[in-house]
Amino acid sequence: MQTDHERGAAPAPPPRGRRGRRTVLVASALVVVAAVAVVGALGLGGGGAEDGSSAPPRSGSTVPVTRATLTERTTVDGQLGYGTEIPLPIKSTGTVTWLPTEGRTVERGGALLRVDDRPVVLLYGTLPMYRDLGLTAGTGTGQGTRQDAGNKKDSQGTGDQGVTDDTSQAPAPSGSPPPGGAGTEGAGGAGGAGGAGGAGGAGGAGGAARTLRGMDVLQFESNLAALGYTGFTIDEEFTDATAGAVKRWQKSLGLPQTGTVGVGDVVYSAGKVRIGHAGVRLGSGVTEEVLTYTGTSRKVVVNASAAEDSWAVRGAAVTIGLPDGKSVKGEVASVGKKAAAPEGGGGEGGSGAPTVPVTITIKDQKSVGRLESAPVTVEYVGRERADVLTVPVAALVALAEGGHGLETADGRFVAVKTGLFADGRVEVSGSAVREGMKVRIPE
Repeated sequence: MQTDHERGAAPAPPPRGRRGRRTVLVASALVVVAAVAVVGALGLGGGGAEDGSSAPPRSGSTVPVTRATLTERTTVDGQLGYGTEIPLPIKSTGTVTWLPTEGRTVERGGALLRVDDRPVVLLYGTLPMYRDLGLTAGTGTGQGTRQDAGNKKDSQGTGDQGVTDDTSQAPAPSGSPPPGGAGTEGAGGAGGAGGAGGAGGAGGAGGAARTLRGMDVLQFESNLAALGYTGFTIDEEFTDATAGAVKRWQKSLGLPQTGTVGVGDVVYSAGKVRIGHAGVRLGSGVTEEVLTYTGTSRKVVVNASAAEDSWAVRGAAVTIGLPDGKSVKGEVASVGKKAAAPEGGGGEGGSGAPTVPVTITIKDQKSVGRLESAPVTVEYVGRERADVLTVPVAALVALAEGGHGLETADGRFVAVKTGLFADGRVEVSGSAVREGMKVRIPE
């Protein structure tokens, strides 16, 4: 017997009733689910906060909506090194007869170089060397009594009494000693002490030495004591005791024991230095850039975009990624105030964005190991949202009517507004979203 199919008859329509309606509902649910895609792009805005239509629950893991602090982190490139090399302020004049090797560390009391076979010594301080330090000659100012008798009195410059009249316009009488004199060399000494000599001539030659005073003296004496030379008071006065200590120091350096420190004998820095490159060769004359230096601590310099340098605030904490995969902590120490064009300019192949140098210090120098120079990454905190509702980014779905939503454990879709994306999570808000609510991560 032939079937209807064999006879070419059309197939019978499906039976009406409950079974047919169920098939239609399942097909409709599959269409809705197919229209919902996992959102992978960051920064898209959210929709309203109203409940979406319900749908049958689907397979997949569920996670709770949690309250947390989201922190946006950004990574930029940097360069590990010792910082920018600076010329040493060498004030010596003459021929360079010895230079240290590049990379050498010089501490207090060490020689930076030799000029005319004399060492230029490093000391610690912030005040630059601007004058010779030593005992100076007296000024010749007397302490005796000056008797002003007008223009009619003659000079009575007797050195033994220390009495001088004002003879600025009257000539000395015949046989009298010259103004300011005392007749003999020995009396001249007494005259200086007693103030003999209105013009301070021979009397000045016999005056007592004037003590050199100043903060530069205090700074130098502090260094001298730190090097182990004592016997003087550390103050602002350069005394005979100071000169004695200087002579002992000069003897240890193989220098003539003069007790005076020349302006070119010493260079001050804030601490020990690392020698950079030499700007001259042996046998050349001293120039302004005879030798450069840096500090001895490794640091990182980042050429940050001038338009996006709000993170670069002095004291801000950052994380430095080393070439071996390890991370160390750093801190922003300084930010340049002048923006510069990037290398290569703003033409083809260049970004064209001006940059500012940001210097980052590393407190734990041992954490860097033996690296002295290397490209590194610097991670800093950008935006931060505290105490907000968050879900994994994978839990976001795109709603058919537009915007973003979350699928609840019972298969409902609720619209949400997205905020900050960070660390694989996203900030969400909406009237239907609450802490602890279970949401599904679509497969």
